[in-house]
Amino acid sequence: MNKSVSAQGFTLEKDQSELIEQKLKRIAYADDLIIDLALRVKEDKKYYFDATVNFRWGASAHVAADDYDFAAGLNKLMDVLDTKVKKEKDKIQQKK
Repeated sequence: MNKSVSAQGFTLEKDQSELIEQKLKRIAYADDLIIDLALRVKEDKKYYFDATVNFRWGASAHVAADDYDFAAGLNKLMDVLDTKVKKEKDKIQQKK
């Protein structure tokens, strides 16, 4: 899985980058199913997170979350992303 993380309107600090890497381990079970993951973080009074995931079978998913706290916003995004990845994984397993 290729991961790209970008920040708009601010520079990601080392601890924020480490937190993102740590949280992305939640979807490590799907490494072989995901081609790439693009995570964008924008700061404008609060943090806006959005992620686009491209799966091996051509499907893609886009999820977003926002919060005034960086960690809380990231957690919200990861909850939604984890659910989305599980749904896609289940969907593809049912077709087999």
